[in-house]
Amino acid sequence: MAHFRSFEELEVYKEATLFCDAIWDMISNTSLQKDYKLKEQINGSSGSIMDNIAEGFGRGGNKEFIMFLGFARGSCSESKSQLLRVYNR
Repeated sequence: MAHFRSFEELEVYKEATLFCDAIWDMISNTSLQKDYKLKEQINGSSGSIMDNIAEGFGRGGNKEFIMFLGFARGSCSESKSQLLRVYNR
């Protein structure tokens, strides 16, 4: 992390932000907005990707950062599963 001053500089964080924004756009412009539970789940899991990257970076240590990247990856898989549910419906 010595090469970066903030998590906002990380390419993975930038991509997570784009993904989260795309999810919000989908929620706002489709019938998903009527499925309250699924809408909240996918909005939360996509935001959690960003949040875990930021929190891990903020912890200041490589081991903790790696651990939080793992949490972010888990949130990404959760979002993927929810997107598959949306697609199948």
